[in-house]
Amino acid sequence: MTTRTTAGFSDQVMGLVKTLRNEAPDCVASGVVDMATGMLLAYETIDNHPPEVLDLLAGATLDLFQGRTVVMIEDIFKERRGVRSDNHFFQEILVNSDNLTHLFVRMTEQQDVVAVVVCRKAVNVGMLFAQTRRVVREHGL
Repeated sequence: MTTRTTAGFSDQVMGLVKTLRNEAPDCVASGVVDMATGMLLAYETIDNHPPEVLDLLAGATLDLFQGRTVVMIEDIFKERRGVRSDNHFFQEILVNSDNLTHLFVRMTEQQDVVAVVVCRKAVNVGMLFAQTRRVVREHGL
């Protein structure tokens, strides 16, 4: 398994961000968040965003996927279903704001790494999911 400290991992992350930015429909920004370190590893955007907003993206992603209440829900489901795994139940989260659609997708191999795709609100959500899933699968993080 590739670790986050190798140049290969960095190249994979950069490739993932670039491919998502180019291939996700109506995409205005893409990025990769490492929830283990709380860092935004890489991003591409068509707009200029204040650095403090970009800094908060990693924290917001962590809250969405591994906030206290989310972890409690996952633990209850695991207990009730007799599951003994460190894998998480919440794999994808779609958030709509006034003008944008944000898709957060947890990586399959490295569960604490999340790809983020931001698109215009008019995006075809089915195509957004299909393209994002394909790109994430191809980059195999």
